[in-house]
Amino acid sequence: MIKKIFTLTLFLFLYSCGYEAIHSKKNSFNYDFSISKINFIENGDVDINLKIKEKLNNYTLNEKDKKFILNIANKIDKKVIAKNKSGDPTTFRNTITINVEILMENNSKSKIKIIENFTYNNIDNKFELKKYEKEIRTNLAEAASEKLIFKLSNIK
Repeated sequence: MIKKIFTLTLFLFLYSCGYEAIHSKKNSFNYDFSISKINFIENGDVDINLKIKEKLNNYTLNEKDKKFILNIANKIDKKVIAKNKSGDPTTFRNTITINVEILMENNSKSKIKIIENFTYNNIDNKFELKKYEKEIRTNLAEAASEKLIFKLSNIK
């Protein structure tokens, strides 16, 4: 009986808290821009391109006063930050650099450069390390996409 009351109370509190994803389709109407075309101009990482396109798709569906054409190039860099005594790497840093050229309807251009990085320790199991690095790249691409959306919303 106590479990049922607790579950019901918890459900009511969570249901009425008003949580919404910031970049959901519903909230994409709050921004005053739309994207008419996205071009990936250089051979960057395919997974990063897909993640960026996925995040920006909500803004291609809406017609707003400010319309942008985006030319996006990305680059990923993996560096060894620290090594142990025998010369084996112990710490890595993945850095994603996204260069965006923004073309507006009035033929003006703007450029944005977004850099995201993450430092992590080496893992002995190379399969797990590759899987972890792919997850890191995905998270960095999401963070960079959110920064891009914020910067696009602030363009006058």
